[in-house]
Amino acid sequence: MKEYRLTTDQVKEMADRLRVGDRVLLSGTVYTSRDAAHKRIFEAMEKGDPLPYALPGAVIYYAGPTPTPEGLPIGSCGPTTSGRMDPYTPKLYDLGVAATIGKGERSRDVVNAIIRNHAVYFCAIGGAGALAAMSITDCQVIAFDDLGCESVKRLTLHDFPLIVGVDCTGGSIFERGEQNAVSVLYLA
Repeated sequence: MKEYRLTTDQVKEMADRLRVGDRVLLSGTVYTSRDAAHKRIFEAMEKGDPLPYALPGAVIYYAGPTPTPEGLPIGSCGPTTSGRMDPYTPKLYDLGVAATIGKGERSRDVVNAIIRNHAVYFCAIGGAGALAAMSITDCQVIAFDDLGCESVKRLTLHDFPLIVGVDCTGGSIFERGEQNAVSVLYLA
């Protein structure tokens, strides 16, 4: 396992080098999108309406931050279970998304999309939303404000700790067995 310090602009070009279990400290812009936001993004695509963010090169974080305390850029911001977005994810990778961030295993269709698009899936540590928030320096709601915590937000990260969960060769941390996957995530 290797360790990398990357910006979101570097993810696409580095995806071919990243392997399951590698540790990444990620900095740059990511966009939060969960179930309800994904549904609206797909509705916008069907209608030909503008999307809240450009998909090519984007990094999507499956998170719904808690309300922002006074004096902080964001509330607790831990990952959401990624499998809930699996029906949408292959098309998003096919449209140029560089990476997704969440927790839990991905479907075979998502893994295949990661392989064919030379992309990556990062795992963030579940249950540590307050700790994750310490690596977020800015948060702006950019779409679907009516969805509350599930609105689309543009986050600025600084050294956000991640583990490569699925790499572009199809390697998956979850194929190593749940016990090992959990151990690797908590040792990060």
